[in-house]
Amino acid sequence: MKNVPGRRTDWHECQWLQYLHSVGLLRSAFRPKADVCAVRAVIRHRGELVQMAVQHVQHMQKALTQMNLQIQHVISDLTGTTGLAIVDAILAGERDPAVLAQRRDPRIRATAETIQKSLVGNWQPEHLFVLRQSRLLYQTYQQQIAGCDQEIEKLLGAFEPRVDPGQKPLPADRKRNRNASKKRNKRGLPATGFDLRTEAYKLFGVDVTQVPGVETSVLPLFSEVGRDLANRWPTAPHFISWLNLCPDNDISGGRVLWRGTRKGQNRAGQIFRMAAYSLHRSPTPLGNYLRRMKAKLGPKAATTATAHKIAVIFYTIVTKQIEYDESIWAARDAQRQKRLENKIRRQAKQLGYQLVPTEQKPAA
Repeated sequence: MKNVPGRRTDWHECQWLQYLHSVGLLRSAFRPKADVCAVRAVIRHRGELVQMAVQHVQHMQKALTQMNLQIQHVISDLTGTTGLAIVDAILAGERDPAVLAQRRDPRIRATAETIQKSLVGNWQPEHLFVLRQSRLLYQTYQQQIAGCDQEIEKLLGAFEPRVDPGQKPLPADRKRNRNASKKRNKRGLPATGFDLRTEAYKLFGVDVTQVPGVETSVLPLFSEVGRDLANRWPTAPHFISWLNLCPDNDISGGRVLWRGTRKGQNRAGQIFRMAAYSLHRSPTPLGNYLRRMKAKLGPKAATTATAHKIAVIFYTIVTKQIEYDESIWAARDAQRQKRLENKIRRQAKQLGYQLVPTEQKPAA
């Protein structure tokens, strides 16, 4: 609109945009298909319910702290088996710390004596009232979240699978502790036969959960971008540009005015950023890449660079229907090591030195 001559008003601009749209000069924004949008609506609603439930967990922690009960500082998760069992016993009228400590789960790290000491406090009725209401609201939200899970399972069942696990079995899982049904049972929610890894394999045709960082973000990614990536984005750079995970240059008159990542609220891009952020302590090659970029570029730029690489891997394995292979990283690391060695040799030669490799002694 800045190049249109004449007075600029909202009335003139809306007419001009309508004309550009009528002649097909405006590119349409991306919107998934109707069935994918249905899944997206429920998943987004579920995320909002999770945020609301977290607020009531904080209310429970505050009520316990005001009664000088430090149980939320002794156990790692107040909403776990031990935490909820103790809270329910307190609301049922139990006040003896020794009896409350007996509800400790055997797998918890804190000892019974430590838990007993953390349950010595005052039992003020106003804080017990807040604790009771917060516990009921948290339980209500958990029931609603379980209802969302059932609705998501029903919506995903309507999609035609790209692969039949019976004819093409699911590849071997190289990761552990990712059984979603067990995690649900730990929370006290109803157990279902829904397996996230199997359903994602049927939706995408490949096991995308093997990509580090996206193990639990498969369904949100599917709801935001769908599975027909090649029809919407011809290449991986198109996909990365839409995600706002690549640098952009603002050029005017052949001069770069601004260089950096575009600002935008792209939900799929945020999912890839969260996936990259979760790899800070990961021993995987992507985790090593994140730490290397963090030392070179800083935390923020390193997260964006790693999210960029995860998005490229995701686009490639989905569009080309190939499984994620970590052995490719070994060859790339060897090439990077070779480039580093050549760089050091060139620098030494410029300074008039010659590098001589030392003979490494064989390991005993």
